[in-house]
Amino acid sequence: MRLLATCWAMICLFACSEKNVESENKLTGYVNTFVGTDGPGNTYPGAVAPFGMVQLSPDNGLPGWDRIAGYFWPDSTIAGFSHTHLSGTGAGDLYDLLFMPMNSRFTESLTPEGDYRPYSKFSHDREEASPGYYKVDLLSSGIVAELTATKRVGFHRYTFPEDEKSKIILDLGFRMNWDSPYATQITIENDSTISGYRKSSGWAKDQHVYFAAKFSKAFKSADLFEADTRSEESEVNGAKTKIVARFPTTEKEQILVKVALSSASVEGAKKNLKAELPAWDFDAAVKSADREWEKVLSQIEITGSEVQKEIFYTNLYHLYLTPSLLSDVDGMHKGADGKNHKAEGFDRYDTFSLWDTYRTAHPLYTILCPDKVEDFIKSFLAHYDETGLLPVWSLAGNETNMMIGYHAVPVIVDAYFKGIEMDAEKAYTACKESAMEKGRQIDEYMKLGYVPADAEGENWSVSKTLEYAYDDWCIAQFAKALNKKDDYQYFLKRGENWKNLYDPKSTFFRPKDEHGNFIPDFAAKDYTNYYCESNAWQYFWYVPQDIPEFIATVGKDKFTAKLDSMFTYYPATTDDLPIFSTGMIGQYAHGNEPSHHVAYLFNHIGQPEKTQEMVRRIITSQYTNKPDGYCGNEDCGQMSAWLVMSSLGIYPTNPANGIYDLTSPSVSKGVIHLPNGKIFTISAENQGEQNHYIQAVYLNGEEYKELTITHQQLMKGGELKFVLGAKK
Repeated sequence: MRLLATCWAMICLFACSEKNVESENKLTGYVNTFVGTDGPGNTYPGAVAPFGMVQLSPDNGLPGWDRIAGYFWPDSTIAGFSHTHLSGTGAGDLYDLLFMPMNSRFTESLTPEGDYRPYSKFSHDREEASPGYYKVDLLSSGIVAELTATKRVGFHRYTFPEDEKSKIILDLGFRMNWDSPYATQITIENDSTISGYRKSSGWAKDQHVYFAAKFSKAFKSADLFEADTRSEESEVNGAKTKIVARFPTTEKEQILVKVALSSASVEGAKKNLKAELPAWDFDAAVKSADREWEKVLSQIEITGSEVQKEIFYTNLYHLYLTPSLLSDVDGMHKGADGKNHKAEGFDRYDTFSLWDTYRTAHPLYTILCPDKVEDFIKSFLAHYDETGLLPVWSLAGNETNMMIGYHAVPVIVDAYFKGIEMDAEKAYTACKESAMEKGRQIDEYMKLGYVPADAEGENWSVSKTLEYAYDDWCIAQFAKALNKKDDYQYFLKRGENWKNLYDPKSTFFRPKDEHGNFIPDFAAKDYTNYYCESNAWQYFWYVPQDIPEFIATVGKDKFTAKLDSMFTYYPATTDDLPIFSTGMIGQYAHGNEPSHHVAYLFNHIGQPEKTQEMVRRIITSQYTNKPDGYCGNEDCGQMSAWLVMSSLGIYPTNPANGIYDLTSPSVSKGVIHLPNGKIFTISAENQGEQNHYIQAVYLNGEEYKELTITHQQLMKGGELKFVLGAKK
């Protein structure tokens, strides 16, 4: 049975022939944009183009962890439709430019922060969505709201009942969670055009969103407000501004609104509007968005059950929501230094959740869209030009410095060795300087060979040491390729710093003080401030740069026993698990990224059948096609990339060496249409619920004995055939 979103799309095909979204036999019909809107997924269901600047989606209007993306499946209220949202993160930011259609029927308000916040009730029975399209009946008013988007423009269509008091509100003072506007402006340019900006501070400290909006119908009147004070002027400025545009409407009258964004200027927003959405044909815009999504989803065609297709294509869809476009059609954008810059010859992107996405999402982008990877790296280097460092977690033209590591490094190094065009010398310099900065305890790490423990705050000393060491190994490989011999030796040595926190007595990585003493009272399953969103069990496995040496250091027998225990040693019922410790299989936490490669380590100790067992178990137990279909934050494509690659039987255990571990695919067939025009096919003979053990592998018809395949082999095209069975 198809998902709710797909069912609605099929109903609309027959009941709303003018929309003509042919979901049958189209991959967009398998996508359920509501997956992740319940539980810890923190996704949004609204309209967005692949890697788009605009994420036009409903906001329930209430703050809280469950509503980080603006929308929470169990809620029954909608306070409006804002144009920027984060996909699958734990950061409550954005929600820019909230539009809401209203009429005389509105009587209720949400007032979580003392502000008047009108809302409508809604029901999932009267709601539908597909890639690039969202529709809902606002039950409190009888208004039907529809949304679609180009890359830089949000497009609204509101169908009103007859009402003399119909109106559309734009509330720039609307705020939720961490975000708060500090300067906003609305200018009435004529009776159907407004423009302005919203500048706010939140997780990203200085966000600039300029806009230009056009209405398909001239408003009868329009009132501007600064806070609660009505202005007689045609322009209003303040921390909280609002416009109420009034349109008496007849039965089923439609009013459309086009809203273009820019991080640089109102003029930039106007250019974006003219370039991307000059016409008023909403249905054509929906079809165009659908075609864009069909194009990217069609890069991988799988054969499997209907449920498998729904899960696979929903996850592939989420992979393409971020990074987000930052630059205008003319290249202008706000940089991380607060100044406007022009991207020459590339599109500038932002929303880089690198602690998450470098592990799987970025290696997958090198397969599916290397042209975008080229722009991502140019965006990294633009950020470096502006700040002197590569991005850590950049958003809306800001550096948030969230999480740990300097993980733009493995993304760059992986791309370099895969032949993606870049200014290699500049990229290397940026990598090196980012690894030599004095902040984020990197200075202490360089001095001691590890980050010392600190009892205060989120010290994360063990995790920082392990992740810095991995990034250092990546720089060493880059230095070697560029014939920088001294740097190669220096960073190769730093890449071994994981050894400095290994405790052979406990066989765990443990925190040390500045004098080299292990911190006492150690319990591996405890969640302490020494491990980033994890415990010692979950971070134990983080030496992807040298797995053979890691195994030898621990001892193969101990390593093997510990790896088995990882998946069988469950938390006690009395253990207090943090919010990020989800998707638990023993101590393995699939809901958080440090665990994502662990199941593939069985391949490295001669027990590939256990990788095949465990990866299949994770796929079937941690992903569904329902609103709570993610066991943890979706995290800007990382959780989805794991599912996509693992379903095909390939995974980048070391995300920067261009080698993919093999396991049994969970789909019967996957055809990857590579950007170079070649096709790589992965097939699984005897696919079945019990038949998940590899009996034989053939590459291009020849028996293949390896447990890995290289990126170069894959990009040449060909066929990787797995013969599966129930026997280990």
